[in-house]
Amino acid sequence: MRVVLSTYGSRGDVQPLAGLAVKLRELGAEVRVCAPPDEEFAQRLAAVGVEMVPVGESVRAVVASGASSTTVDFPTRVAMLVGQFHEAVAATAEPGGAVVATGLFPAVAGAQAAAERVGARFTYVALQPTMLPSPHHRPFEFPSQPYPPELTDHRELWEFNIGTMNALFREQVNAHRASVGLAEVENVRDHVFTDRPWLATDPLLGPWRQPAEREVVQTGAWLLPDHRPLPADLSAFLAAGEPPVYVGFGSMPLHGAPDAGPVAVEAVRAQGRRIVLAQGWANLAPVDGGDDCFTVGEVNQQALFARVAAVVHHGGAGTTTAAAVAGAPQVVVPQIVDQPYWADRVAALGIGAAHDGPAPTVDSLSAALEQTLAPGVGARAAAFAGEIRTDGTAVAAKLLLDAAG
Repeated sequence: MRVVLSTYGSRGDVQPLAGLAVKLRELGAEVRVCAPPDEEFAQRLAAVGVEMVPVGESVRAVVASGASSTTVDFPTRVAMLVGQFHEAVAATAEPGGAVVATGLFPAVAGAQAAAERVGARFTYVALQPTMLPSPHHRPFEFPSQPYPPELTDHRELWEFNIGTMNALFREQVNAHRASVGLAEVENVRDHVFTDRPWLATDPLLGPWRQPAEREVVQTGAWLLPDHRPLPADLSAFLAAGEPPVYVGFGSMPLHGAPDAGPVAVEAVRAQGRRIVLAQGWANLAPVDGGDDCFTVGEVNQQALFARVAAVVHHGGAGTTTAAAVAGAPQVVVPQIVDQPYWADRVAALGIGAAHDGPAPTVDSLSAALEQTLAPGVGARAAAFAGEIRTDGTAVAAKLLLDAAG
C-alpha cells in the first residue's frame, strides 16, 4: 500500500512525518513525503531513506522575508498552497491508499481534496492539542481575525472559529475544489479536520483532555530516532567541563527579539554555566570569542540534550518533546501559535519554567534559568523522561495499515 505523508511547515512539521515514514516502510508500506523544498528537509529525509516530493516555496525563505515584505497577498498565497499540494498529492497517492496531512491549513486542504478525488483514505493529524476544537482550550487567534473580547467561553469561541476559518480559507478552497470537479463545502474547517482527527502528542506531555465532544485518536508523539554522532569538537567541549545550557530557537526568526543571542549568553553566564548556542533560523551568534560558548548548526538534539544542564528554546512541539525525552529541564520562551501551550505544560509538570513573553531580557531569562536549574526540577525532568511513550509511530503505522484491511 502506498502512503503519502504531506505537510507545509518547519522542521517541527516535517520530522514527525519522517519518523512515521520510517516505521511504515519497516512494515512494508511504500511511503512518500510531500514537503517544502528546503535543503535541510531533503537531507534529513534522504538520510533515513525516505523519498521526498518537494512542494511550494522554501519555508525558510518565506519566514526570513517576513510577512510584511512579501509581494504575494494572503488570499493568493492560500490559493497557491491549496493548488500546489492538491497537484503533488494527487500525482503521488493511489486509489485505496492513504494520505496523512498536517501543517498549514491550505496545504492540508489541498491534500484532503486530492485524497478525496483520487479515492485514498485521508487522515488529518494535529501535532499539538490546541489545533483541535475542545472545551478545554481556546482556538488560535489569527491577527487579522481577532475574537470579540466579550466572547470567553471556549465552546462559543470554537463555534465562532468556524466563521473565522471560512473567512480566511473557504473561498480559495472551494474555488479549487470546483475546478477539479469536487463539491464545495460549507464548513471548511471541520471538513478538512474530519470528524476523527489524530493527535500525535505524548498523552502526559500534551494530553487530550476529557470530556470532549470530538473523537480524537491520540497516537503518542512521532519520534524519529537519530543515530548521528555529535561532531568531535562539540563532544570535546561537552567533556571539558560541567554540562552547559543549550540555547536555540529553531525555526523562529525572532524579529521581535533581535538581541536574543547576546541576551541568552549573558543570562547563562550569570548562572555560572557554559553555553551551547544553536544558530537556528535566527542566526544566533555569540557576543564574543569566549571559550565558554560553543556555536552549533544542525545537530543531533537527542544526543546533545542528554548531555546538557538545561534546554532554553521557543516551545515547538518537537523540541519540547525531545528535551522531555532526554530528561533535560527546560526554559520555554514562547513565540507564536501553540508555543505558549507547551510553555504552560512544562511549567505545570514541574520540568522547567515558562518565560513570560517572547522577548527575554538578561534578568528575566536568568531568573527562569535559576528556577529551572534547581535540583528538584532536574530530578522531576529525569523521572518524567521515563514516563514518555516512544511508540507513537508504531501505533500510527498499525492504525493506517490495519484500516487497509
